[in-house]
Amino acid sequence: MRKIISLSFQGLAAILPLTLTLYFIYWFMTGTERLLTPYVPTQYYFPGLGIIMACAIILVVGLLVNVFFVSWIVSTANRQVEKIPLVKSIFGAIRDTLTVFKISEKDSSKAVVSVEIKPDMHLIGFVTADLVGKELFNDDKKIGVYVPLSFQIGGYTLYVNRDQVTKLDIGVEEAMRIALTGGVKAKNT
Repeated sequence: MRKIISLSFQGLAAILPLTLTLYFIYWFMTGTERLLTPYVPTQYYFPGLGIIMACAIILVVGLLVNVFFVSWIVSTANRQVEKIPLVKSIFGAIRDTLTVFKISEKDSSKAVVSVEIKPDMHLIGFVTADLVGKELFNDDKKIGVYVPLSFQIGGYTLYVNRDQVTKLDIGVEEAMRIALTGGVKAKNT
């Protein structure tokens, strides 16, 4: 019986990542099709047009956000949203989370770090704030390092001395994957 359960879990572990990925792609594609096709005349519609339109809209919005006037409108709207009591907490959390994933490409050489919390014990983290430590603790040596929790959404921001931080030679995505999965890496078969 134990062998059957073990084989079942192995089968589940083999098909679940691929199945969930394919389902997400299917969900995204059908969702964008359903959302955008009512606005397209039937003689111009073809399968996949909704996805192409969604990508084009995202690209145009990305271009517009870089125009001064539109950027001003977006920042004004953001400030107004931040005044609404419950909404500002959710909005701020989403914005801050996206900021963590956009860790400065200019400074990616120091973005992924290992934080020594005691001798021979390290955590993977991301340098998020060079100057906040100085503001909070009046200490030039303190920097902000975001340390994600494994198997959860969330994490801690530690303010540690610069000498407790060692640069790691891996990318942000790989480090985030390692941190979130607890270092478990799927074998490529």
